[in-house]
Amino acid sequence: MFAYLVRRLLYTLPILIGVNVITFALFFVVNTPDDMARMQLGTKRVTPEAIERWKVERGYDKPLFFNAGVSGTARVTDTIFFEKSVRMFAFDFGRAEDGRDIAREIRMRMGPSLSIAIPTFLLGLFVTVSFALMLVFFRATPLDFWGVVLCVAMMSISSLFYIIGGQWLISKVWHLVPISGYDGGLDAPRFLILPVILGVISGIGSSTRWYRTIFLEEISRDYVRTARAKGLSELVVLFRHVLKNAMIPILTGVVVVIPMLFMGSLIIESFFGIPGLGSYTIDAIQSQDFAVVRAMVFIGSVLYIIGLIATDISYTLVDPRVRLQ
Repeated sequence: MFAYLVRRLLYTLPILIGVNVITFALFFVVNTPDDMARMQLGTKRVTPEAIERWKVERGYDKPLFFNAGVSGTARVTDTIFFEKSVRMFAFDFGRAEDGRDIAREIRMRMGPSLSIAIPTFLLGLFVTVSFALMLVFFRATPLDFWGVVLCVAMMSISSLFYIIGGQWLISKVWHLVPISGYDGGLDAPRFLILPVILGVISGIGSSTRWYRTIFLEEISRDYVRTARAKGLSELVVLFRHVLKNAMIPILTGVVVVIPMLFMGSLIIESFFGIPGLGSYTIDAIQSQDFAVVRAMVFIGSVLYIIGLIATDISYTLVDPRVRLQ
């Protein structure tokens, strides 16, 4: 186990370096610092002096990869690549275009994002798995047919419809919860309950169909027929055998969600005015704050790799046949 974890951690280094280099190229090679300055200054006629002053203030006046004007290690460290990308490996994200510390903003906004993402994830997983098991239990019946139709219909509707419709009906018409905003402490559930419910509803269609397909594949295997032959009821077969053996594909799909637990929901946080990491990323994209966008891309890559490793480890807990060498 220990050797496996060490190997996987070593594998992550070239992946993170590759992501970092590609991100750097997209931001500083495709769009040069001069282009970034023109976009940030936002005026039709930008003088070369204003561009140079903007670059100096933000450290973009240095060479990209190699600084031939200095000596020693400064030739590598006194570059845009080292200061804007390499330092991310030490989680030194620098400052945003408005001067605020990015790491501090991430720590402050992580709480609101987690308070939405974790309940949405756990409740959504419970609802969709239970719904899928119910459809499999009543497979080849009208309930199964209309359940699949409902899932396809819910998949066909944009998540924006659920958000806007939920805000209009529950907040504006019924006045049950605030339509947007956020407050900490004991008042937080008033602002979080509607985003969580809408987040769960918007994911029921696709997730239920995915889990239903997994369960239907498992229920046709030989071990299920053997369990039925021993006289076990259909409910026992579903929960004790089918659900357990279907956990590996379920865990594999859960990995994709793990970065979102920390990164936040971009759409929900923006529509509900919640100061989380999702809205922070959207605001950075709209204001063309490249420092924040680079930091969020890097954090997302790290979290996704951590999720892959955690999933491999969890395989051994749900399936004894899997062994980590």
